[in-house]
Amino acid sequence: MPDASLEPPLLSFSLGRRLAAEALGTALLLAVVIGSGVMGETLAGGNLALALLGNTLATGAGLVVLITIFGPLSGAHFNPAVSLVFAVRRELSWRIAGAYILAQTIGAVLGVWTAHAMFALPILQVSARLRDGPAQGLSELVATFGLVAAILGCNRFRPHFTPVAVGLYITAAYWFTASTSFANPAVTIARALSDTFAGIAPMSAPLFIAAQLAGAALAVILFGWLLREDAPNDA
Repeated sequence: MPDASLEPPLLSFSLGRRLAAEALGTALLLAVVIGSGVMGETLAGGNLALALLGNTLATGAGLVVLITIFGPLSGAHFNPAVSLVFAVRRELSWRIAGAYILAQTIGAVLGVWTAHAMFALPILQVSARLRDGPAQGLSELVATFGLVAAILGCNRFRPHFTPVAVGLYITAAYWFTASTSFANPAVTIARALSDTFAGIAPMSAPLFIAAQLAGAALAVILFGWLLREDAPNDA
């Protein structure tokens, strides 16, 4: 469910401002992901573990800041899977969820192009980095399941901790999943447009997106049950 502490302010902002917040927040997230990947690979001298560490820390830290800033404006979804979760749970209308997803996807692409411009790279690219196979798909399912679990659990019990929890989870998931935890369809689409350290080949993207949606669906089902309070006579 959405962060209860964020719900009243959301009612004070127009849909246009909420969509702008989703687009801008997602753009900044992708600028962090792609930019830190380029910087990490450049400075690591061929050490992929060091490059990934730099990419990881920047992404996790960036998420904490971005969710803190944009949470009161739009809920800081930055992720079509998250918006769909809220729609399925009837905490966001399908019309607004669709608008969020469009804004997130556009913002993600613009964020990738901004990162390319900052590092004087060609703006328009297509990734050649293949990320295929059942293990990659399972990794994305697990990564997205855990992300949605963190959001739902924190919003239920510790809403003010949500930005930190999400940032910490993604930081960890970069390292415990074989896919480095995209966990986001908009991020996947945008990263297919970057032939850099954080890119993914377009032909690999459908598997990732399908697995992400499956992981989100499983989290909705399981945590819908886990977080439902029992009636007194059911104890």
